[in-house]
Amino acid sequence: MPCTARTEQTMVYLERSETLSFEQDRIPDAQILRGNVIFRHEEALMYCDSAYFYEKTNSLDAFGHVRFVQGDTLHGYGDLLFYDGNTRLARMRRHVKLIHGRPDENPTILTTDSLNYDRAANRAYYYTGGTVEDSLNVLTSVYGQYAPNTKQAIFSREVHLTNPKFTLESDTLLYNTDTKIADIVSPTTILYEKETTITSSLGWYNTDTEQSMLLNRSLVEHTDGKTMTGDTIYYDKAIGFGRVLGRMEMRDSTQHATLYGEYGEMWEEDSRGYATDSALMVDWSDTAHIAYIHADTLFTEELHYTDSALQDSTYQRVRAYYGVRVWRDDMQMVCDSLIYWGNDSTIHLYTLPVCWSENMQISADSIIVYIINGTVDHAHGIGSSLCVMEDTLDNYNQMSGKEGIAYLRDGEVYMVDISGNALTIFYPKEEDGDLVGINTTESSYIRVYVKEQEIDRIRFTKETTGVLYPMDQVPSGADRLALFFWADEARPKDADDVFRQAKIEK
Repeated sequence: MPCTARTEQTMVYLERSETLSFEQDRIPDAQILRGNVIFRHEEALMYCDSAYFYEKTNSLDAFGHVRFVQGDTLHGYGDLLFYDGNTRLARMRRHVKLIHGRPDENPTILTTDSLNYDRAANRAYYYTGGTVEDSLNVLTSVYGQYAPNTKQAIFSREVHLTNPKFTLESDTLLYNTDTKIADIVSPTTILYEKETTITSSLGWYNTDTEQSMLLNRSLVEHTDGKTMTGDTIYYDKAIGFGRVLGRMEMRDSTQHATLYGEYGEMWEEDSRGYATDSALMVDWSDTAHIAYIHADTLFTEELHYTDSALQDSTYQRVRAYYGVRVWRDDMQMVCDSLIYWGNDSTIHLYTLPVCWSENMQISADSIIVYIINGTVDHAHGIGSSLCVMEDTLDNYNQMSGKEGIAYLRDGEVYMVDISGNALTIFYPKEEDGDLVGINTTESSYIRVYVKEQEIDRIRFTKETTGVLYPMDQVPSGADRLALFFWADEARPKDADDVFRQAKIEK
């Protein structure tokens, strides 16, 4: 008959032993068992070469080829086992291995040198270093805990996860061997060698699908210089897609541009992305002339083409839609939509475009701004072009035509070309600065030279006609061209002012 201990509820049974003896002087109250020893406690079986069985305390010490079996899915192996039937705590030592799952179903394997298994709580834990391995990942840590019923594991101190595609480093990590989802609860780094680094302190990462939800302003960095951060990031590494909510920041150190917004999405293919809700792009390709572009929605992407020399090239294209406002120290711009082409460094402004440089305002049906070496070189107005220079509080020098080009040097307009029904109104001055009157002209082409933000001289074609009115004889309306308007109130005053809503009144 098997030996029993205490009550039926907590009784440990000795199922088998080849020999049984007592040594009360050396090991009081112990049954000394040798040879193919088997114990049973509830649904658990314990095997060993030899053991000490303490019937009074309902506990045992097992030695040699220890095997612990619970049900048909949990198997433990080791050199030593100390088991308490009252607390249902199994302590396994030396070369310990715990296998959960059937062999044909990719079981979870826990290896360590010292393992405690609390059968009451159904928790196995180690605290001197161990490894948990499933069908996909290998995790190591100083402390680890595993729950067979939920397949949930907790790791802390020097946590290291190895996956065929990446490695993960953390101080504390929760991981489910069934779902393969790692819950990030402390500063964690996920490294795809030569590709991507993910840094986060809160969120989750599916190590199988490579999908993740990253909180607390996590960071995704690529080796090509692109980064993505925000309050919340949904990132799918497998397809190269990211969605950001809250204080989004996408930085491209190759194109020297950063995209901001409260919401945005990014595709790694072709470096496509967009931002909306307080969207802002900062172009810092030339730190002397940083550009700030705001719109309801901003799109950016890389385009590829083969040039005339049959060389493959890549350039950036930026598209901005609705309520566009741009501030640079050498020019400010507003319009309804904008496209920046990186292949020729041009900014195309559409629908009520207006540009300002110092005291000059430039408008047209559409405007192309040319950037050379990071600086605005000239602005080309096409269709109903108008250039206005503020002279005094009430006087404006004006030039209009079918086309107008304003040329800049060191951030100031130094020359303006007007062609196609070119009209001007300007205020010539005496040498002492007194006004001579108002000069109105009409020509097919006019070139205006500007010096120190004032008209220095004007060159006309031979067919030019004009009238000079003394200041006290100016007919009503002769001081304004038909296209004239002055929209200084809508002009962005600084980088922060691009967010201000302003309407152009013509």
